[in-house]
Amino acid sequence: MAMLTDDKTRTDLLNRLKRAEGQLRGVQRMIEEGQPCLDIASQMAAVRKALDSTYVRMTVCFMQQELGARLGGGDKGRAQLAEVLDEVQTLLGKVR
Repeated sequence: MAMLTDDKTRTDLLNRLKRAEGQLRGVQRMIEEGQPCLDIASQMAAVRKALDSTYVRMTVCFMQQELGARLGGGDKGRAQLAEVLDEVQTLLGKVR
C-alpha cells in the first residue's frame, strides 16, 4: 500500500488528528466531572465528525496522489483530477 508523500497533506492530517485528540480529552474530562449525558454526546459527535472528515481528506489525498502518478496527464490533467477529487470529497462529506 502506498504512503502519503506530500508533506503539506501529512501535516494537515496530523493537525486534524491532534485537534480531535484534544476534543476527545475534553470528552473524557466531561465524563470525569459528571457533565450531563446530552452535552457529552454532543461533544462525542463532534469528535466523530472530526475523525470522519480527516478520513475523507486522507482518502482523497491518497486517490489524488496515486491517480496522478499512474495517469500522468501533465498540469492540465492534474488540475482536472484535483477538481474531480474536490467534488468527491464534498460528496463524501455529505454522507455523514
